[in-house]
Amino acid sequence: MANAASGIAVHDDCKLRFLELKAKRTYRFIVFKIEEKQKQVIVEKVGEPNQGYEDFTASLPADECRYAVYDFDFVTEENCQKSRIFFVAWSPDTSRVRSKMIYASSKDRFKRELDGIQVELQATDPTEIGLDVIKSRAS
Repeated sequence: MANAASGIAVHDDCKLRFLELKAKRTYRFIVFKIEEKQKQVIVEKVGEPNQGYEDFTASLPADECRYAVYDFDFVTEENCQKSRIFFVAWSPDTSRVRSKMIYASSKDRFKRELDGIQVELQATDPTEIGLDVIKSRAS
């Protein structure tokens, strides 16, 4: 079903891949793209479990908006192994205004489709999703 605010639907593959990341840890990250002609969110790229945070940030285009999900593993001060699923709304300043508006108006509905997101980040440049930011928001 299409989003009332933006008319953008969510492809079933998005939910399927997210479930695989969350339940089976099949992927380290997923990058989603809004296909404007088809008016739906699709999976653009998935990261293998052995890929790191640099691979994730490198897969976000410098001048186009994207949604992304990253499964971040970390160790707490109590020495417990934990994981947090981050949702990143990537909207660089250099992207088209129309694109930014479509991504912004579709974000909440898309995020609701992905059940299990623990932390949300809004980013307009790479410093806002630096590894230090992720680490501080994870705990």
